[in-house]
Amino acid sequence: MAQLQNIQSELAHPYSILEPKVTLTIASPQGGEAPLDPASGSASTKPDEAESTDMVSIARHWEAWTHTFRIREMVSRAGAGEFDAVFYVGGRGAMFDLVTNAASLALIQNVASAGKPIAAVSHGAAALLNATAPSGVPLLAGARVTGFSREEEDAAGMAAVMPFQLETELDRVSGGGYVKADRLGAEKVVVSITAGLQSPLITGQNPASAAGVAREILRVLGCD
Repeated sequence: MAQLQNIQSELAHPYSILEPKVTLTIASPQGGEAPLDPASGSASTKPDEAESTDMVSIARHWEAWTHTFRIREMVSRAGAGEFDAVFYVGGRGAMFDLVTNAASLALIQNVASAGKPIAAVSHGAAALLNATAPSGVPLLAGARVTGFSREEEDAAGMAAVMPFQLETELDRVSGGGYVKADRLGAEKVVVSITAGLQSPLITGQNPASAAGVAREILRVLGCD
């Protein structure tokens, strides 16, 4: 399973759920130490020094996070069927680094073409905006999908510095399929299918949804 990460809490919660049951391969655009969203904590603070108990499993495998693979190294491995899913966790960096990243888009297409789950939570869903099937159809076309909402971005005071509104773009690409929780910050996990390839599509709205996305991945893989 390839997991691409930018924000500490959105890695910690899924990691503690997934790591006991699947093998995780963590990748980032440049490889090496994956950057943290500044709001999620300091990159110099190891998770075993943090108070969150969800960080314990990451602390046991600290090298996997601070020495990530490059995404481009994952493309051929995904094409060879090595991974059972791909999961993009959040952090606002995804809005800048992953939307048009050619290697990332190729990775998503290879995994989806094999009928395997594509998953994302919060801003990580930005990585799916330009993802397509080999036919060129957007994978999100006609799908139900979620991601960090306009209201949540406004509440965080970050809307003005974002390159676009994720909610708006997810709704546009999916053809009106964006959905969100009734309450600001509440958990929302949506399961749908990708266009053209019919692979499972699992998205979570916000950090509160990260654990739910991880559990849904395990359910789809038959590992729950």
